[in-house]
Amino acid sequence: MTDRPSESFPCVPASLAAVAERSTVIVCCGPGGVGKTTISATFALEAARRGRRACVVTVDPARRLADSLGVESLPNTPAEVHGDWPGELHAVMLDSKTTFDELVERYARDAGQAAAIKANRVYQNLTSALSGTQEYMAMEKLYELTGSGSYDVVVVDTPPTRNALDLLDAPRRLTQFLENRLFRALMMPTRLSLKALNVATQALLKTISRVAGAEIVQDAVTFFQAFEGMEVGFDERARAVRELLADPATAYVVVTSPRSDALGEAEFFAERLGERGVHAAALVVNRIHPRFSPEGAHVPEAPAGSELAALVDNLTELDEIAGIEEGAFGGLAARVAPAPVGCVPLLGTDVHDVSGLVAVADALFGAAPHAADAAGPPAGEGTAVG
Repeated sequence: MTDRPSESFPCVPASLAAVAERSTVIVCCGPGGVGKTTISATFALEAARRGRRACVVTVDPARRLADSLGVESLPNTPAEVHGDWPGELHAVMLDSKTTFDELVERYARDAGQAAAIKANRVYQNLTSALSGTQEYMAMEKLYELTGSGSYDVVVVDTPPTRNALDLLDAPRRLTQFLENRLFRALMMPTRLSLKALNVATQALLKTISRVAGAEIVQDAVTFFQAFEGMEVGFDERARAVRELLADPATAYVVVTSPRSDALGEAEFFAERLGERGVHAAALVVNRIHPRFSPEGAHVPEAPAGSELAALVDNLTELDEIAGIEEGAFGGLAARVAPAPVGCVPLLGTDVHDVSGLVAVADALFGAAPHAADAAGPPAGEGTAVG
């Protein structure tokens, strides 16, 4: 955490409107357990309320986005969520293997090459177990959705903070892999067997074979042979995604809660963004205690032991908690300044449907003029979870 002195930061509804109205990509990131999935869906919903075509994609395997949107499950292709708004709201849950399969089919020279790759054991392990594959496929899905021309804005719900950093680094890591000397050696034109490789590469593979087994190494060589000619397409795609993530129209929203551990994680992420030359577009603090009286307002005294005194004591305690929480995230708000700060109050029930998301959107952005009479609980009657 920063050593800046804490200061109170008010949360102003509608201060995040520009992010929902103007961004072409919104990346919501932060620690786990702070409601990031719900906030991501809320940004997409708000964009739809402002007449935009929005799609939210989650890489969260817990399927909380589907719950928040009130649907049984989300496919790997966008599904429309209907509601009282002039724009469109779509949602998709990332299926890494299906996305990777589609990418292979797109860049393979023919159906036979695609089938050979998908049948290879190295490829099957790559799509199911290799660290970083999900993050790269999330970026591939983002590129696919933004390039389709079907959406004005795509909102990405990322994994918890440090995994989110992996997600942002995924295009660069793939490019480094494709430029690796061993990879290039295995992609030599003579790709017939281990005997066809140069002496240095052959010696290295024999060493690996003694540790991992010759069969595994042969599977790897077969995979790279099947991959022939596709590396250029993957490389170009990865570079395009890196450019997309660096585009000024891509907004990074840091989501946290007033808990000290969550604030520490959120500040870590904000610092890492800064090291990449990226400034957070907004900070959203979820599940804060709302103020029930204006700051500095005079609270009348009440007779000791009376019911009114108990109510006054309760009001005073709640306002003190709210003040403490605002001071707790003051340092983080100062770090991301002049980015706007939005807050979602603690609500009475879980957000598990679109009406709950509308309540969260009203708290963050203010009630949409066209939807002032829309069904759903008012702000204060749902809990932003995710």
